[in-house]
Amino acid sequence: MSTTAELLVEAAGKSRERETMYARRKRINQIALTLSLAAMLFGLVWLVWILWDTVRLGLGGLGWSTLTQMTPPPNEAGGIANAIYGSFLMVLLATFVGTPIGIMAGVYLAEYDTKGWLGSLTRFVNDILLSAPSIVIGLFVYAVVVSRYKSFSGWAGVIALALIVIPVVIRTTENMLTLVPAGLREAAYALGAPKWKVIVSITLRAARAGVVTGVLLAVARISGETAPLLFTSLNNQFWTSSLSEPMSSLPVTIFKFAMSPYENWQQLAWAGVFLITVAVLGLNILARVLTRSKI
Repeated sequence: MSTTAELLVEAAGKSRERETMYARRKRINQIALTLSLAAMLFGLVWLVWILWDTVRLGLGGLGWSTLTQMTPPPNEAGGIANAIYGSFLMVLLATFVGTPIGIMAGVYLAEYDTKGWLGSLTRFVNDILLSAPSIVIGLFVYAVVVSRYKSFSGWAGVIALALIVIPVVIRTTENMLTLVPAGLREAAYALGAPKWKVIVSITLRAARAGVVTGVLLAVARISGETAPLLFTSLNNQFWTSSLSEPMSSLPVTIFKFAMSPYENWQQLAWAGVFLITVAVLGLNILARVLTRSKI
C-alpha cells in the first residue's frame, strides 16, 4: 500500500514538474515571438518611411524632361538622360563581362575541383571579394587603370562593376550546381555522354533558374553602386557615348545633386532615386519568380 502511494505521489510530482516546465517554455516562446514581431515592425516602419519618401519626392521630380534632357546647370530646367544612359551602358557591359567569367568559374568549382587546393583557394578569394567594400574595388581599378592611362573613363567603371558581378555569380552558380541531384549526372554518364556535354545539357540546364537569379541579383547590386564609379568613370554633365571619356551615371549624379543646395538638382536626385529603386525592385521580383522554378 505504501509503495503504491509513493508511486502516486512521485507521478503527481513529475506531472507538476512537466506542467511547470511547459508553462515556462510557453512564456519564453511568447517573449521570443513578441520580440521578433517588434523587431519586424521596427524594420518595416523604416522601410515604409523610406519607400514613401522615395515615391512622394521621386514622382514630384519625375517628368518627360527628366528622361530626355541632359543634367542642367543650377536653377535651370533639365533632366538626367545622360546619367540614365551612362548607368545602363556600364551596367550592361559589366554584366556581359562578369557573367561568363563567373559562370565558368562556378562550373569549375562545382564540377571539376570540389575539394582541391586550387578550388579552396578560389573560394577563399571569392569570399573576400564578396565581403570587400565596393570602394576598395574602385580604388584598385583607379590605381591599375585610371592612374596608368591618366584619365577617368567609362571602361574603368565597367571593369570596377564587373569585379563586383563576378564573385556574386560564382557563388550562386556553384551553389545551384551543387543542388542538382547526382543521379542526373550518373544517368548521363551511363549513356556515354562526355563530361562537358553533361555540364552543358544536364546540370546547367537544371540549374538555369538559380544561375539567372544570381545574375539578376548581381545586376541589382551594381545598379546602385556609387563609390567605384567616383574613382573610375567620375561624371559627365553632357551626353557621351564614348567609353574612353568620363561618363555620367545615376548613382554619382544622385550623390552630386543631393548634396547641392539647389532645389532643381535635389528634385532630379529624388527622381533618380525613384528610378533606381523601381529598377532594383523589378529585378528582385523577377529573381523571386525565377527561384520558384524547381531544379
